[in-house]
Amino acid sequence: MKPLKNTLGGRLAKLRHDRKLNQQQVADALHIARTTYASYEQDARNPDCFMLKALADFFNVSIDYLVTGDVRH
Repeated sequence: MKPLKNTLGGRLAKLRHDRKLNQQQVADALHIARTTYASYEQDARNPDCFMLKALADFFNVSIDYLVTGDVRH
């Protein structure tokens, strides 16, 4: 696996890899197309505020962590 970027997309990819999920599994859980989710990981598209919340809930992390990488609460 190539090194992950310190971006929203990189953090999403790391969270997904850590949970041993593929992009389709995440997309299915969020009721979005795999290509949409893939574009988030590639930093080609930014999720709206509702999807950002859904991603944070799905991966059990804060929105702050997804956006900034900050783990403080």
